[in-house]
Amino acid sequence: MSTAPAPARREGIPLGRIAGIPVILAYSWFVIAAFTVIVYGPLLLEQNPALGVSAYYMAFAYALLLLISVLVHELAHALTAKIYGWPTQKIVLNLWGGHTQFENFTATPARSVIVALAGPAANLVLAGGAWLVISTTSMGTVAGILTNIFMWANFVIGIFNVLPGLPLDGGRIVESAVWKATGSQAKGTVAAGWAGRVIVVALGFWFIARPLLAGETPDFSLLMITILVGGFLWMGASASIQQGTLRGRMHLVSAAALAAPAVGIPATAMVADIRRLSPDGSRAVVVCGPDGRPQGVVDAGALAAVPDGAAGSTPATAVSYALAAGAYVPESSQGQELIQYLSQLEGHEYAVVDHQGAVTGLLAQNMVVAAITGKADRSNRHPQGQSR
Repeated sequence: MSTAPAPARREGIPLGRIAGIPVILAYSWFVIAAFTVIVYGPLLLEQNPALGVSAYYMAFAYALLLLISVLVHELAHALTAKIYGWPTQKIVLNLWGGHTQFENFTATPARSVIVALAGPAANLVLAGGAWLVISTTSMGTVAGILTNIFMWANFVIGIFNVLPGLPLDGGRIVESAVWKATGSQAKGTVAAGWAGRVIVVALGFWFIARPLLAGETPDFSLLMITILVGGFLWMGASASIQQGTLRGRMHLVSAAALAAPAVGIPATAMVADIRRLSPDGSRAVVVCGPDGRPQGVVDAGALAAVPDGAAGSTPATAVSYALAAGAYVPESSQGQELIQYLSQLEGHEYAVVDHQGAVTGLLAQNMVVAAITGKADRSNRHPQGQSR
């Protein structure tokens, strides 16, 4: 009995589209909203006792203002990228602020910096606008407090995001500088990731270690914010280092270079034919269907178990195991193109074919993973059609 596929897990609440870009409010945002109310509610009440319970409503309004600030920040990234024809998949607002997810595009060092700095620039514009309102308008207590909070929040977001380390926007400056100097975006990403780690260490020293060394007790709310922000930055910096390292190895991912030698044989062939094609077993043997497309791989163990007297009457299909449907790739495919090919295929082995459709190799998934990560695969999966 067939079952319906499980529905995809929603990552948040769709808020609609702005300039054609989907905006999603992640469920994790409600965590930071609650944290803001719990931390800043009592602080506002202490500074303005006349507010009473309204202080907590103002703290929630502060969380909403931060949400708006982050949305403007991410929209600035997306709309600037749109100028260069970079398609934006979506904007997600979450616990850590938010992120703009782009589809595949071709960047240059200069454009990467411009798109990155558009976000902080938008926040500084908002901060300047709030300052003008405060300077030129007479407002009540609540409106004045919220406008002042909005101004400082955007100022801090704008300045903080230009710090030179990934995942902050300023990290793109480091990435692009190294990219321009070396010609390698991967090296730039790794360098900017390490710069991001340095920023985390600096923040930890300034807000935690320095007060402790001076015999002071760090403010609890400031301590929690430093830990949360530092943890987020460290994870983002580490992810950037890993991403850059993988990207730097992408040129090693080649179907022709990673595949074991193989030869194709029609499904109507017999074991005797296989032994003539690869007498020493140095080449994997791929069984092809009537249309010439790879459909299976000869199992070395099963092949060896066939007695010589039965080799002429035992079909190749009897000593082979099936490949997943469509599990073959062009031998010219490499890098990101090959990764995209394999991401759409099932199974762990893929026949490699030349431009005429003839089998030239057998590619194992673990060989591709090893090439990307630089780590040797220690599984029992073999790339040459051997007994598994």
